Amino acid sequence: MTKTVLVTGGTGTLGKLVAPLLLQAGVRVRVLSRTARQGTDGIDYVAGDLQTGAGIAEAVAGADTVLHLAGTQKGDGAKAQALVDGIKAAGEFPHLVFISVVGAERIPVESAIDRQTMAYMASKRDAELVVENSGLPWTTLRATQFHDLLFTMVSAMAKMPVVPVFDFRFQPIETAEVAARLVELTLGEPAGLVEEVGGPRIYTMKELERSYLQAAGKRRPVVTMKAPGKASRAYAAGGNLTPEHAVGERTWEDFLAAKLATA
Repeated sequence: MTKTVLVTGGTGTLGKLVAPLLLQAGVRVRVLSRTARQGTDGIDYVAGDLQTGAGIAEAVAGADTVLHLAGTQKGDGAKAQALVDGIKAAGEFPHLVFISVVGAERIPVESAIDRQTMAYMASKRDAELVVENSGLPWTTLRATQFHDLLFTMVSAMAKMPVVPVFDFRFQPIETAEVAARLVELTLGEPAGLVEEVGGPRIYTMKELERSYLQAAGKRRPVVTMKAPGKASRAYAAGGNLTPEHAVGERTWEDFLAAKLATA
């Protein structure tokens, strides 16, 4: 019998890579969307809203696995809960697979300033707990920051005459490599919290910014500053890194060269 997978966030940076890989594996793919339609790519786009929960029960009906990739800077916990509630309303018991971020459980968010600077981490941790406590068979993969995300960050910051960077380090990983791992997990059995994945090298935020400026042929002074709050101190100490799981192969330099060559 052909497996059916519902993907949330299927039109995002990660989802656009995951969905075709699932199709190649012989999976019937549904992508949660604002409107229902049959795509020319072989994907069935089904209507549903994770903000309100509308349409989720109908979208998940008959799905063997739900791959939850939809995420924002805040509100991920509420979206995950809306998804779980919709699954239960449908009377289904699918394998729930979730993508989270390395350090989600290690970065303390105890104040307003912590939540302001580390909203993404806090939001991902909220969603992790919803998945773990859903009563459904589940798998969660934590990954370090994607090359694409860090490129967006450094290219935006490079527009300033003086570029301020925090005393943070990052371990960027290729999005396609994370997509391939997620497909393996989606096709497999529920495994709970699996080994996290990180990129091949660790860089300071200043190194990432300077490498972008050099590759883009721009000249800007880059100034390192300390971010306030307990969460930022944990980040600066490497709470977002996983050097023991440096399984990624494509380096930041390789990604940057290819990205700017096609820009």
